[in-house]
Amino acid sequence: MKDFNYSVEIIAEPGEVFAALTNPIQIEAWSGFPAEMQAEEGFLFSLWEGDICGINLKVIPDRLLVQEWFFGETEHPSIVTLRLKRAGDRTRVELTHENIPDEVYDEITKGWDAYYLGALKGMLEMY
Repeated sequence: MKDFNYSVEIIAEPGEVFAALTNPIQIEAWSGFPAEMQAEEGFLFSLWEGDICGINLKVIPDRLLVQEWFFGETEHPSIVTLRLKRAGDRTRVELTHENIPDEVYDEITKGWDAYYLGALKGMLEMY
């Protein structure tokens, strides 16, 4: 199990970034796949046709999203923390992904940049 830290600045308000992380219509717009997501603690979500599934553990609108991602039977839960902070006219997204299984570490870490936060940034900065 490994941890991963990453940050990106997006030219958008924190509320816009939070909506893009939690609104299923917006998630589909940047991911290309239908999403099951609600900005509610305890909500079981599914992204990328079930390739990413988990539960929202903590939700503070426009500021914080903490999720557990399911990877089958693991000794420790895989926890994703997304903190949103205003940085001038941008939002800084600080990601911590804890306890990523070794066998999917490279795929997950590349995916955060290319397909998840990178795609979200691309969508928000296009408008």
